[in-house]
Amino acid sequence: MNSPAPLTKNTAFDGGISEADLRAQLADFYHLVSYLGWTELIFNHISVRLPGQEHAYLVNPMGLHYDEVTPENLLVVGVDGTLLRESAYKPNPAGFALHGVIHEHRPDVGCIAHTHTTAISAITMKGFDIDHNNFNGAQLYGRVAYHAFEGITIYDDERDRMLKSLGEKHVLVLRNHGVAVCEADIPLTFFLLWTVQRAAEIQCAAAQIPGPNSMLPEAIKEKCAADAQRLKDNASFATLLFDAMVRKMKRERPEFT
Repeated sequence: MNSPAPLTKNTAFDGGISEADLRAQLADFYHLVSYLGWTELIFNHISVRLPGQEHAYLVNPMGLHYDEVTPENLLVVGVDGTLLRESAYKPNPAGFALHGVIHEHRPDVGCIAHTHTTAISAITMKGFDIDHNNFNGAQLYGRVAYHAFEGITIYDDERDRMLKSLGEKHVLVLRNHGVAVCEADIPLTFFLLWTVQRAAEIQCAAAQIPGPNSMLPEAIKEKCAADAQRLKDNASFATLLFDAMVRKMKRERPEFT
């Protein structure tokens, strides 16, 4: 299997996109997660690193449903959860341990999304790894890391252990918990989250059908992962996908327009 590419600074967030555009795009991401049924009441987070401000990022206010997130009410916080700009809202401390440590130490990452969907949480509770023997799972071959459950992620002493578990990969399965995915920008992170979610749904559905699964050769899984990397490297592909889903959502949910 090919070794991961070395970490490089993410130039997409260093002047290539304005804060206003990031706010609008991140609000769309929150709304998409709600639209697709991936929310957990008012919990969980999607964060994005701000341009020109080292280790500062946008995140949702505590107490708002994803439907209620707007470009204007997104908070600016540091990696330790400190509110860096005045707001009528407070941040949720559960987001800082996971999001903060990744933003601080992974310069290739611009956006992080964390979910507790039924399919993903069911797999993590059973102790299974993400299965790489279906179309979507094969694209994740070599990209998934695992971290043992230590309770709600609010304690500083877990930060380094989560970072070590993630390593240079882009998907962190949190055992008995959920998943965190991270990528260079918002469209790539959405695309990756969708791929993980679909892989988990298919894995859960296949487990309900009697009989053995059809297993893919290692060479095929490696090929699928390499092809997925090529799609990832073509940043316009992820942007086209993200924008198309935003348009669909806004047609069906005009309140998000």
